Amino acid sequence: MTGVYERALGEAAADLHPKVRERYALDPDDGVVCVGRGEMDITRGTLVLPALYAMATQNMLFPESGRAVPFSVTTAAYTTAAGHEAMTTRRAFDFGDATRVFDSLTVWDADAERLLDFLGTRGRVATELHPRVEDGALVVVGGRQWARIGGRYVPLPGPLAADVEVRDRYDEADDRYHVTATVENALVGHVLGYRGTFTQEQTDRGETPADLRLVRDLDRLPPQ
Repeated sequence: MTGVYERALGEAAADLHPKVRERYALDPDDGVVCVGRGEMDITRGTLVLPALYAMATQNMLFPESGRAVPFSVTTAAYTTAAGHEAMTTRRAFDFGDATRVFDSLTVWDADAERLLDFLGTRGRVATELHPRVEDGALVVVGGRQWARIGGRYVPLPGPLAADVEVRDRYDEADDRYHVTATVENALVGHVLGYRGTFTQEQTDRGETPADLRLVRDLDRLPPQ
């Protein structure tokens, strides 16, 4: 298997913990869907609540917070209509009276040899991703960002962009994945964060289900 993150990491992918590498090595031809289940502690800032409510309608960020929130994460790889290798990540957080979904599509831009993330089911925000390996864990930070409007990409200036970091590791002591994700902004401070653990199972699904094929009309990618 060769996934979009392995293409971005190159030889460094061999330094990932085998379980972490397995999780991120989904290939479009594998026909495999991975589902993880666990619990997350979730925090969010107060200055950004109106924006978080708006984002929730696009399956992006959300305004709720809580401890030990039931969580699932589904990943699947496929090739977009434009021929780009891609991996869907669908996170679902069960708050009891509401379930919030956070979708993203990670795309390998072969021409520019870079990794791009499109947030929300429609990919309204695009972000460059810079992955690295630390002690077997995958660490991903965000880079340049754009608002995607009608197939056009409008650069987000520093004050409007978010600082994103995700750390995903596997702990053999409890046989679980441990993930920490934070979103910060220079103007408003803390936006959203979650931290927790989960287990994962793989299922052979043949072709990637249609509902996991996110972000239509990706003929054009952000400028290099």
